[in-house]
Amino acid sequence: MNPFLLSVLLLSGAAFIHGRSVAPELRMANAVADKTWKLLGKAALLAWFGMLAWGVLHKGVWLTLAALVGSLALNALIARRGPMSAWPGLSMVFAVTGLGLAAATVLGRI
Repeated sequence: MNPFLLSVLLLSGAAFIHGRSVAPELRMANAVADKTWKLLGKAALLAWFGMLAWGVLHKGVWLTLAALVGSLALNALIARRGPMSAWPGLSMVFAVTGLGLAAATVLGRI
C-alpha cells in the first residue's frame, strides 16, 4: 500500500477515535497517559490536514481524494463498531505509526 495513503488513513483513525472518546470511562485512568493521548490526537488531526494539503501538491488530486474518501470510510467503520476499551491504545498506535509514515513520506525516505 502507498505510504502516503496509509499515513492519511492511520492519522484520520487516530484523530477520530480520540475525538469520539469523550466519555470518562473511555479515557485513560493515568493523567500522564491521557495527556499524551490528547497531544497525539491533536497532532494526528493536524498532520492529517497537512498530509492532505501535501498530497494535493505532490501526489496529485486523485490519490489525495482517494485518501480522503478512505479516511471517511475508516471513520464510518470505527463509528459503526462502537466504543471499545482498546480504543485509547489503538488510537495511540495509529497516531505514532501515522506520524512516522507521514514524516518519512514528506522527507522522501519512503
